[in-house]
Amino acid sequence: MPSALPFRRVSLLLPIALAATTVFAQASAPVAPKPGTEGAQKSAQRNAETQTGTPKPAPSDADTHLTKAQADDLLASVDGILAFVSKDTHLANNKPIKRAIHTRAEVTEILRRKMAEDEGTRRMQRAELVLKKFGLLDRDFDLQPFLLSLLSEQVAGFYEPKTRTMNLLDWVKPDEQKPVIAHELTHALQDNRVGLEKWNDPQPEEMSHNEREDNLHIQTDEASTARQAVTEGQAMVTFIDYSIRDTGKTLRDVPQMGDRLAQMGSDTSGSPILARAPLVLQQSLLFPYTNGVTFEQAILQRNGVDAAFAGALDRPPSSSHEILHPDDYLNHVPVPVLAIPDIHPLLDKQWNAYDIGVMGELDVRMLTELFGGAQIAGPLSLNWDGGIYYAAQKKDVTPAQKASTASLGLLYLSRWKNADSARSFLRVYATQLPRKYEHLQQVTTGTDVDIDHLRFTSEEGDILLTLDDRTVFISEGFPLDLAKQLEAKLREVQGNGVLQNAGLSNQLPVAGELHNRLATVVNIVPLSLR
Repeated sequence: MPSALPFRRVSLLLPIALAATTVFAQASAPVAPKPGTEGAQKSAQRNAETQTGTPKPAPSDADTHLTKAQADDLLASVDGILAFVSKDTHLANNKPIKRAIHTRAEVTEILRRKMAEDEGTRRMQRAELVLKKFGLLDRDFDLQPFLLSLLSEQVAGFYEPKTRTMNLLDWVKPDEQKPVIAHELTHALQDNRVGLEKWNDPQPEEMSHNEREDNLHIQTDEASTARQAVTEGQAMVTFIDYSIRDTGKTLRDVPQMGDRLAQMGSDTSGSPILARAPLVLQQSLLFPYTNGVTFEQAILQRNGVDAAFAGALDRPPSSSHEILHPDDYLNHVPVPVLAIPDIHPLLDKQWNAYDIGVMGELDVRMLTELFGGAQIAGPLSLNWDGGIYYAAQKKDVTPAQKASTASLGLLYLSRWKNADSARSFLRVYATQLPRKYEHLQQVTTGTDVDIDHLRFTSEEGDILLTLDDRTVFISEGFPLDLAKQLEAKLREVQGNGVLQNAGLSNQLPVAGELHNRLATVVNIVPLSLR
């Protein structure tokens, strides 16, 4: 999905921190209250604090500052925590790491500066418009100020790869920061091994302008999403292991803990701003942590520490499908990747290339949950079998009009494991069209409506949805005749068998995801949230 959220290196550790200690308490207790009740959560949290020695995080106070003794203790703790993390992960601790303590005002200024970077802002605006065209964000939603508010609310400490600095906070007590430091120092050790800045984002920066470049974007679109889940999942393992170190256990010793943590970590009640966020933002932000930790735990259980850490860095997964289904990653099951033909001769005279990528399993799960509800989203997304999208912008529009979804034409081809799932997806997608377009009108020929071939007109142009066997084609905003030509080319180039991942290099994954736009821009804000 549009790699649009400025959050790649952002850690949502507040709900996850509470969930980690709560889950461990429930897993360890001989008799535990039923999960999901308020009493169970409060009881488990008290037990967790007793068993692990991890205090409940206190609300941050902008007027509170560490004393010199506390600041010295915090800075001195970094070396010991780094040694713990290196031992826990088997990742080498062989490069110096700087450390600094920041005030809240300084952190806020860092956030503003990162968010104001020209390239990051352009990528965010581009992704925001595509998300709105898909209907994943409301047309009047303003992404950038929302993100700045969220980051300001959540920031807890961060490792910065460019300067190799562990940045600490002067308004949070040292004992409350130390598990976060363990999380962030995991990124420092990952950085030692693979060089996180380049490793995190192998996708080409420039928009593609020919068939070869289009398919390269598709093959690398989800690289950042999958790799972020690896880095944050690994960091969550060390966060948990450090938090429960006094018990003598690790996450590997408590196999049920990861699944419970993933379920409880998705609770956004600890973040008022995140709780108000659109579903796509909530799930995109939490995915690397909740699903990343279950992915890493699966590798830990099956193949051990070296495979879960160094192994996953050296051979990263290529898609959210593999993160959601670790066994497929471990068994080298190919991930379906659709191809795009040369559509530039049909478009380039009147349209500019705007965005291209993959709608992966996570994207489909989010989209169908938003449009059709959670009950249908899970089963339907399991039958996803590949998907790609392409967005182009009209050349004859004013600068002001470029900010409107009406300036975009959108193509989306999705393939499913069976025709019933394809038809279900077409119906779910069609039902949300009235929410996106004020003047939507269905076009019919004759008295009967062909439910597998739907055409509409709207204030933003023609809309076409068609089903052929187990593949759904969607066009929004392109003139009908052009949409039909594009459909024919897209369908013609797809094979009927499972598409193998095309190896681009030893460490460059393939496949991708629309929501990855949300993760790519996140790279401009290398911060951890709490």
